[in-house]
Amino acid sequence: MKKTGVILFVFVLVAGVFAQQDQNPKNKDNKDKPAVIQTKTMTPDEAAKAAVAAHGGDKFKNSKTLIVRGTADISASPTQTVPSTFVMIFAGDKYRYEITNPFQPFKQVYDGQQTSSSLANFTLPPINRLGLPLLQRFDQKGYSVSALPETAKKKNGFRITSPEGYYTDFFLDEKTSEVKSYESAYDFNGRTVTTSVEIDKLREVDGVKVPEKYAQRFELGFATFYADFKAKDILVNSEVADDVFTIEK
Repeated sequence: MKKTGVILFVFVLVAGVFAQQDQNPKNKDNKDKPAVIQTKTMTPDEAAKAAVAAHGGDKFKNSKTLIVRGTADISASPTQTVPSTFVMIFAGDKYRYEITNPFQPFKQVYDGQQTSSSLANFTLPPINRLGLPLLQRFDQKGYSVSALPETAKKKNGFRITSPEGYYTDFFLDEKTSEVKSYESAYDFNGRTVTTSVEIDKLREVDGVKVPEKYAQRFELGFATFYADFKAKDILVNSEVADDVFTIEK
């Protein structure tokens, strides 16, 4: 599963970036606990605003850098897994991914203008157009918030669509408005690719909450893959040297 496995390793990182949380300003007696929010009665735009508030408000929207290191078990069947380690480094729109495993190490870097990948002829969708990073931009020009599709009507959440047409459906915890899961879909080489993420555990770092443990299902059409991620080191708003994103010639 070399080639397909590499594609999976990259895409699972694209959709599973980070979620964050801050104090609820309305809860003066206990600022560390978010208030219970009945998002089922909210409009999609109100629910999106509640989710942003639950994930840190301005701290979430204005966070500048994120570094996550950890392990991932990736499988194409219930009986076989590929143990891997990973590192993700984000600074604004710039990013660096590195995957290490026994079969196919992988690295991809975006320096803000161009992308370099260790896999030839392979281009990712913009990482800030899928998954949780969309929450940081939901109210920016060109982004739209809408109701979930009919097939997800019984779930509590909303959809955010980027100017390019990439979208993510967010599903919220009814009591906290934290994002507990999300689903994305996009075209890749003429095929519709879908992915879904379930966040199992969050870790609070400098006032924000980042997924420490989460599971992902990835459907390519011809096969389904699964990944279990566990972060060990998480740094938020730490200094990141610009040469981290230098593309090797």
